[in-house]
Amino acid sequence: MLHTDNQHNWSFSTVGGVKRVNIDKAEDLIHLAELDPKLWTALSCPAANMEIDKKTLDLIDTDGDGQIRVPEILAAVKWVISVLKDPADLLKESAVFPLSAINDNTELGKTLLESAKVVLKNTGKESASSLTVEETSDTTKIFAGSGFNGDGIITEDSTNNADLLLLMAEIISHTGAATDRGGKQGINLDHINTFFDHCEKYAAWIAQCNADKANILPLADNTQAAYSNYCAIKAKVDDYFIRCRLAAFDKQSTEVLNLQVARVESITAKNLADCADEIGAYPLARIEAGKPLPVTTGINPTWEAAIATFRQLTVSIIYGADKATITESEWTAIGNTFAPFAAWQAAKQGVLVESLGIDRIQAIIGGQQKDKLLALIDQDNALTQDANNIIQVDKLVRYHRDLYTLLKNFVTFFDFYSPDYKAMFQAGTLYIDQRSLDLCIKVTDMGRHNSLASFSGMYLMYCDCVSRTSKEKMSIVAALTNGDIDNLMVGRNALFYDRQGVDWDATITKIIDNPISIRQAFFSPYRKVSVFVEKQINKMAASEDEKMTAGLNKGVEDMPAKVDETAAKKEPPKPFDVGKFVGIFAAIGLALGAIGTALTSVVSGFMKLEWWKMPLAIAGLLLLISGPSMVIAYLKLRKRNLAPILDANGWAVNANIIINIHFGNTLTELAELPRGAKINFNDPFKKKNNSLLPTILFLSILAGAALFLLFKYGVLHLK
Repeated sequence: MLHTDNQHNWSFSTVGGVKRVNIDKAEDLIHLAELDPKLWTALSCPAANMEIDKKTLDLIDTDGDGQIRVPEILAAVKWVISVLKDPADLLKESAVFPLSAINDNTELGKTLLESAKVVLKNTGKESASSLTVEETSDTTKIFAGSGFNGDGIITEDSTNNADLLLLMAEIISHTGAATDRGGKQGINLDHINTFFDHCEKYAAWIAQCNADKANILPLADNTQAAYSNYCAIKAKVDDYFIRCRLAAFDKQSTEVLNLQVARVESITAKNLADCADEIGAYPLARIEAGKPLPVTTGINPTWEAAIATFRQLTVSIIYGADKATITESEWTAIGNTFAPFAAWQAAKQGVLVESLGIDRIQAIIGGQQKDKLLALIDQDNALTQDANNIIQVDKLVRYHRDLYTLLKNFVTFFDFYSPDYKAMFQAGTLYIDQRSLDLCIKVTDMGRHNSLASFSGMYLMYCDCVSRTSKEKMSIVAALTNGDIDNLMVGRNALFYDRQGVDWDATITKIIDNPISIRQAFFSPYRKVSVFVEKQINKMAASEDEKMTAGLNKGVEDMPAKVDETAAKKEPPKPFDVGKFVGIFAAIGLALGAIGTALTSVVSGFMKLEWWKMPLAIAGLLLLISGPSMVIAYLKLRKRNLAPILDANGWAVNANIIINIHFGNTLTELAELPRGAKINFNDPFKKKNNSLLPTILFLSILAGAALFLLFKYGVLHLK
């Protein structure tokens, strides 16, 4: 038993090489704030991608930063034990919360009890004596049909006044809507203020026009259409008068400023109906010094309709119907006429409600509808505390179910080291190569994993997963802690089952290689030699194949030339160089002799040993080869640590999370035949060998070795 500097006596257990506190009774929960944070296994964890209800984690994450820290957990524990009669109820992790567990001797407890009864009543279970998370989280059902629910949103259920209902519909149409706790569309204070602000501004803008209508609307109801036409032709008319002034400045430039013949010739061969854009770029009318703008004839064909509209809406009204041309000064005067209207248009406000029309807008702001809507908002806000108390009931039921689970996975990591549980960070099980991997964790930041995961000392496989049902994608990292790695490689497919039993197609994208077991380490040197030899043989075979192919190709290409050369001159064959080949055979003989001598020495030395030393010699040789890799593997396997992987996922782990050899074997299960299974060894595809020669040869060698040993050690004697 260890003691801290407080009055509560804590108990600890050594788990995974670390002393971890036991939280298994009510007093431990009550005094949790007194436990030194240095003794907590973790100091922070993400509030997402965990196998605990996300809403529960969000309630604990009071600052909303996406991380759950020690003070937030302590605050949650303090709150929940203050409203429970017996804090030990949390240890049950029950999904059913009995109302009798609420401590109604406190004001908060009394309030929560009454609110819990309201929840049961609104969900049609008034006679029930317990609640579940599914019931308390269904706010749509809890608040359905309630005109006021304390969320500051009023809906059609909040009033029977037809005028107010029409106005609410108009506000939603022009400013949008908010969804209240009952799941209905409604409006809040911001919607009301925004709508009426636009109504008042639009009415004021219209009033400004009415106060100075003669200047702002010089062409009465046609002013808007005339001004739009004026804006459409302004740039082209300004261009025309500038060209005329340049022609007056330099008469020799007149032809240049007019339409050039070359430009017309470039389109004469085309269908002119398809050249509207190019023709529209030509001058508006023929350029001459001081020439007024014609508005009846002589207009660029592309601009004829716009100029005709200009003459009808503007020129004929200001200067008379007989006006056929306008001067530059008259054009400037027309622009000045439209200036007040343009300024008024630029100052337009309240556009959001313009479609209602000025009559409806004035009716809205002239009545008392806004005050009536605000009164409904106040009536709803008056129930805010009552509604929040109902929300607090959901918090209580969630903490009753999930808080102890979080403590076991945060303070002690009890669930991770217990064979009957899975930690909240274990996402599911990966099936691959006749094994199942239970230590699978969602990857949230691949960059951090690239820099931290290698320090875990584990054999890790990163997989991209795609859900077969929703097509959702995610990445996981799976730790292989048992078995072998012969058939594992990047690109292999597997099957991943999440904690809800949903299957995902998985593909290996990255592997971090580390020892898996002592057995694997024993065979590792031989496997490496085998792989090396196989690669060298493949390399040599490929090289020889390439040389042979190249030689054949070259021979075919050179064959005609060689035939001609042979026909022209046939050289006598070169004499056989005996000395050269004698040297080669001598070298080969020496090499074979050296190898044979070495093998003979080893075999003869082995055979001189006493019989009981022979197995020891073989064992020593194997130990010499495999021993170093086994020792290295043993040291690494003892130090496999999950902490770097969790840190890469946003945790702040405060202690080592060791995965030793025995514990690692429980995290990866190998395929085993069911107990009592029958096996038929008669494989129809196995190569059949009816020859007795291998059997006779094996028995002969065995008999010869036995006789040799018997003669050597004097059991048998030759006469």
